[in-house]
Amino acid sequence: MNKKIIHIVCLSLFATQFSYAQSDSTIFKKVQAVVAQAKQNFAPDKRTKIVAITKADAEKNQYFIESTEAAANNYILQQVKDLKAEVKINNLPDSSVADKNHGVINLSVANLRTQPGHASEMATQAILGTQVDILQKDKGEFRVRTPEGYISWIPTSSVVPMDKPTFDKWKKQQKIIYTQDFGKSYSKADNQSVRVSDLVYGNILSLLGKEKGFYKVAYPDNRIAYIPTNEAVSFDQWISTRKLTPENVLESAKTMMGLPYLWGGTSVKGVDCSGFTKTAFYMNGVVIPRDASQQVLAGEKVDILDAEGHFEPAKALKNLKPADLLFFASGKNSNPNARVTHVAMYIGNGEFIHSAGTVRINSMLKDAANYDDFQTRTVVAAKRYIGVDDPQIQTIKNNPYYK
Repeated sequence: MNKKIIHIVCLSLFATQFSYAQSDSTIFKKVQAVVAQAKQNFAPDKRTKIVAITKADAEKNQYFIESTEAAANNYILQQVKDLKAEVKINNLPDSSVADKNHGVINLSVANLRTQPGHASEMATQAILGTQVDILQKDKGEFRVRTPEGYISWIPTSSVVPMDKPTFDKWKKQQKIIYTQDFGKSYSKADNQSVRVSDLVYGNILSLLGKEKGFYKVAYPDNRIAYIPTNEAVSFDQWISTRKLTPENVLESAKTMMGLPYLWGGTSVKGVDCSGFTKTAFYMNGVVIPRDASQQVLAGEKVDILDAEGHFEPAKALKNLKPADLLFFASGKNSNPNARVTHVAMYIGNGEFIHSAGTVRINSMLKDAANYDDFQTRTVVAAKRYIGVDDPQIQTIKNNPYYK
């Protein structure tokens, strides 16, 4: 199937130079308005869905749009059909990736950025064995979508692109998951042999067999390596032992104590605030939204605010349960409706664990020795994920990227 579908609406407008310029400006504003409405209707969060004007040539009345949303494309074409303009929509995935629109992460931890290039802001991370959709290629970067729906850019060297038959073959292979915080794979079934790569908790590899106390494994790019059998388990076995309880999630969270804060981080090499909560749930077999401002939209509301919408400690202590998520806006005097900028996980007795400088424990109680960080933020919401039926809180075994 052709991945790049181009829609051309109408043709050029012939008029005097002055009236043509006026028409260009008018048409440009109309196209802008239509695309803005399409974004609002079909792609309100640009982190997970794309509808955008990539190029506009007012002189030629040509407009180029890229989109991941078929419904948005139909809406745009319907709205601009009477405009004397040429509108082209590039559907993602597009022809730049041909038929290789599936991918598997090939590094222990891969960095994904908001724009192509190492100088761009880091958006998130994905770990070895994670399946992604490849949407586009630009120079040495792929634009990909992760299992939680996050869209960002990654160097082509960090992911192995696959066509559907190759991808299906990879998915059917038996897998193991690495269960130690840190480690490495070896070139032989011998821990004195040359390292193939480093490994972190959650890395997934294809299982080829066992040899001398080692798993023989294959990477997505077909490198062969060996991992001590006491450092990994069958992926199916790991999935079967995941039980989403407050105790298990908090136990996982506490294994990350002391990890450094890393903007965009979602691995045991470093985590940001929402990467920390995301990883704690992942360790228990659950995929949740990536960012704090997305996580606050999932789950069940927990009442911790007074009638004016301000944090009420007594109500919070009464209503919060262990492993509930607390959401904050920056600044002591922030409006309670301000944008969420931080997330923490409630432990109990007024304490919470979060990534702020390092992964650490603080308290919401003023007389507690570890209260200091709490007073610099404003609590605006709390959500419960455990025991809640929400499609945004999805078990790994039911997530299509891990099946």
